[in-house]
Amino acid sequence: MNSSAILPYPIMPIAQLPIDTILSEALLNSLMTYGAQLRGRRVWLACSGGRDSLALAALCVQLYQQGKLPFLAQLLHVNHGLQADSDRWAQHVAGWADAQKIPCTVLRAQVNGHDEQAARQARYDVMRGQLNQGDVLLLAHHADDQAETVLMRLIQGAGANGLSGMQPWHIQTKGLHRIVLWRPWLTIQRASISAYAQHLKLPYIDDPTNDGGDNVRSGLRRDIMPVLAKYNPNVIDNIARSSQLLSDAQSTLHAQAGEDLQQTEILSLQLASAQRVLSIDQLQQRPMYRQRQLLHHWLSQDEPLPPAKQLVDDVLSLSQRNDNDHQTALFWQGRKQSYYIRRYRQQLYRLSSDWLTWLELPLIEQILPLSDCLSLDNNLADHQPISIMLRRDQKIGWQAQLIARELLTLLDGFTMQATSASTPLLKVMPLGRKQPVQTALVTRPQSGKKLYQTLGIPSWMRESLAVVSVAFIDAEDQLTLELPVLLVSPFEYWVLGSKTIKAEAYVKNTLSIYQPPTTSR
Repeated sequence: MNSSAILPYPIMPIAQLPIDTILSEALLNSLMTYGAQLRGRRVWLACSGGRDSLALAALCVQLYQQGKLPFLAQLLHVNHGLQADSDRWAQHVAGWADAQKIPCTVLRAQVNGHDEQAARQARYDVMRGQLNQGDVLLLAHHADDQAETVLMRLIQGAGANGLSGMQPWHIQTKGLHRIVLWRPWLTIQRASISAYAQHLKLPYIDDPTNDGGDNVRSGLRRDIMPVLAKYNPNVIDNIARSSQLLSDAQSTLHAQAGEDLQQTEILSLQLASAQRVLSIDQLQQRPMYRQRQLLHHWLSQDEPLPPAKQLVDDVLSLSQRNDNDHQTALFWQGRKQSYYIRRYRQQLYRLSSDWLTWLELPLIEQILPLSDCLSLDNNLADHQPISIMLRRDQKIGWQAQLIARELLTLLDGFTMQATSASTPLLKVMPLGRKQPVQTALVTRPQSGKKLYQTLGIPSWMRESLAVVSVAFIDAEDQLTLELPVLLVSPFEYWVLGSKTIKAEAYVKNTLSIYQPPTTSR
């Protein structure tokens, strides 16, 4: 293949050539560690055709032929089309794989941008699209890559999680699609891989942009790492060891934050990624360092990347305020979606932008007949709920299930008087801003701001209050009686009237987030 970037060695079978002991031990030890998780999974190997990935592919072929590796990974090569020789490189990798009798799939990626990060994102996106749920992607990242990653994150101000570097076994999730990234060579130095590739005379692609690029990683590799090695020849191993120690420390912090979260989150007010709620009183019972770690953990839920330290500090300051200003809204643009962090009384809310938009949609007004529920010999009606959709878009739905038979018991004798010549109806209507209603919490009806304060309704939830009434109309469709019996919101409900009665016997809410279906290849 005529390309100056490809080393001028002939493509030839390598299964019977000598195996490098250090590299094979690292792969087989990792296989032993993650063997149980690997069982039953399909394994792919990301192969750019460069030295590292081609060396890992060669070693897999050799170990498979010797019966030491229970699978032969399928190669995945991504053609970005960014280099003049990109098509030739793809043909070269496919030709080498064919000579080794190893399956190879060439994928094309559309890169949105010109930097290495854009190319990396496009590469992972197209490979993820090829993999089925739970498949494993084998990667040739090594100790030098790990050292560069840790240094990059260090100068970016990362914490323990970021400085833990790349993990040898990492579950990557996007939506409902989940794959595994497996890196068995994180303890192996680039020099050992180079020696192995040279010994086998592998015709790998020596991409000139790897060391000559103007990105941060290339600069660290070219300019910084050689200087650090002059001060300490073991710098790569030392950084790898430090990243492992930090990974262990991060695991401890993560476990502690998880336990703290269980004791501080308010589950009754939560809806997956849309709304997460934290008790400030419970938060402040912990030392300051655990408060920060807990907030970092709380904010990070549902997102692949953690928030910046500044956001965590701002949320901590919000939790410490003693005024009654509930208008502050901190914005965070996450990888999956954007959020606003707000406070209401002694609670912190992380609200997705989609959720806040959904809360502004009008409620669906409902008027339903209740004749069947008044039949005394209809036993089914005693327990069969009436499902009412109160609000829905393509992402979120709110459905209330009303026990109509039980609702009629709240009418205090009005039912039999009204049913003699009337038709019963169930009405569900939005609560008007000035519409007075009475709950058992006060001695007289309230409306507007006073009602919201009594019930503890945050400002963003106030357009999501609905009144459930039982009404009766006569033969001429004239309203003869209407009694409000319940007030419902997406997370709470109240019996209307002066009696202290639990509303759970009459209504049950169901909030659903609709996920797009996943497709398998």
